Amino acid sequence: MSEIMLILIRSIGAFLLLLLMARIMGKKQISQLTFFDYCVGITIGSIAATMSVDQNIKIVNGLLSLFIWGLFPIILAYIGMKSRIFSNITDGKATILIENGEVLEKNMRKNVLTINELILLLREKGVFKISDVEMAVLETNGQLSVMLKTDQQPVTPTTLAIHQEPEHGPSILIMDGKVLNKSLQKLGYSREWLAAEIQKQGAKDFKDVFMAQMDSKKNLYVDLYDK
Repeated sequence: MSEIMLILIRSIGAFLLLLLMARIMGKKQISQLTFFDYCVGITIGSIAATMSVDQNIKIVNGLLSLFIWGLFPIILAYIGMKSRIFSNITDGKATILIENGEVLEKNMRKNVLTINELILLLREKGVFKISDVEMAVLETNGQLSVMLKTDQQPVTPTTLAIHQEPEHGPSILIMDGKVLNKSLQKLGYSREWLAAEIQKQGAKDFKDVFMAQMDSKKNLYVDLYDK
C-alpha cells in the first residue's frame, strides 16, 4: 500500500472516531469549554494528527488512544453529576469578581486577572462603568456573567406593569420552495390556504418562495427567490 493511501486511511479513521466522540460528548462539552476540556481537546487533536502521518504508530493503537481520551470527559461528567466536590475539582468553581459595585481584589488575584482584563470583559457585556454593576461572576468557562444594579437595568413591560399577550416561537411553513406539512398541520392550515396567502404577496407557486414564516400573531412573512 502506498504511503499516500495509508495516510488517507489513517486520517479518515481518526476523523470518523473524532466525529463519533464529539457526538457522544454532546453539545455541552462544546459550548461550555472548561480548562480541563481545553486540555483534553488539545491532546486529542495532537494524537489524531500524529496518528495520521506517523506510520511508526499502529493505527489500532492510535484509535484506541483517541477513544480513551475521548472517554475521559464523558466519565468525569457523569461522576461530576453525582459529586459536586469532584465537579469542582475538574471544572473549578465560579468566582465573584464584583459585588455591590466593588471589585474583589483577592478573587482577581486568585484568577490571575488584571483590572484591564476585567474592564474588557465588562465592555463585551455592554458595561462601561464598574459602579453600574451589582455583581459580576467569572464562570468556569472563562465567560463573565454580569448583573446590573436595579436602577441600571433596562425597562421591560413587567417593570412598567404593562400586560402583554404571550408569544410563541415563529413557525416556518415553506423552506427552499418546499412546504413543511407538519408545521402547517400543527397550525391548522391547509396547503390551499397557504397557496392563496403567498399569491397575495407575489408568488405564483410554492417553488417561488425561499422562506415563509408565521409568527404567534398569525402574521405571514414571505421571502421570494426573485425579488
